[in-house]
Amino acid sequence: MDGARFAVVLFIATMLPMPASAQLKVIISGGFSAAYEQLLPEFERASGLKVETGSGASQGSGPQTIGAQLARGVPADVVIMSREGLTELLAARRIAAGSDVDLAQVPIGVAVRAGAAKPDVSMVEGFKRAVMSANTVAVPASTSGIFLVKEVFPRLGIADRVNVKVTPRGSGSTAMVAAGEAELALLPVSEILHSAGVELAGVIHPDIQLIQVFSAAVVAGSQASDAARRLIEFLASERASAVIRQAGMEPLGKRRP
Repeated sequence: MDGARFAVVLFIATMLPMPASAQLKVIISGGFSAAYEQLLPEFERASGLKVETGSGASQGSGPQTIGAQLARGVPADVVIMSREGLTELLAARRIAAGSDVDLAQVPIGVAVRAGAAKPDVSMVEGFKRAVMSANTVAVPASTSGIFLVKEVFPRLGIADRVNVKVTPRGSGSTAMVAAGEAELALLPVSEILHSAGVELAGVIHPDIQLIQVFSAAVVAGSQASDAARRLIEFLASERASAVIRQAGMEPLGKRRP
């Protein structure tokens, strides 16, 4: 293990008594999942905590969004999701005040089926041509999809010229491309890089880009808030940075002012 800060965190964690059977419940959205899945075993070994992980979309109207799950009483101690979705939960008082930490940021990219030709989507005009000519463009029903469908396509004047298929989660969008049911998928780069059967064609232009920030926070009323904060501190530590970068994201590891 490297990093002085991480060593201190681990020392403190191992000195604090914690029953072997203790559990921490996390609900996470897709954007940060690849990094989280790699980091979690190390945290469990070092802390002695057993973490139970569920999933949900950061935003949207479906029953499996993180907000909808919390509203109907699904137990959770930590949520990891887009900053946009977390802002909604903060407004609804479902997050412990002052517990939110920004972990990483990632741009929206374009996925194509593995081995398929990759359109040049780096400029706005190239992006427009690619999405208008595609047989189907898949987007998630969460933050990135909402931004594209409600803001970008209308702003570019192509809202009625793109055959969009909205899927509940980003994994559904990449699965459509992998199966040949959609030509393109638009979603965070971190979800594209770790999805089977697809490849990253490119990142869209800054003028139509949403750099998504993924954040973690303690759920209001958690009975394991100390352990929850330990997990968040680990995910925001220098030790986690290399794994976050490998997952296609830029680590932030800072508390939002």
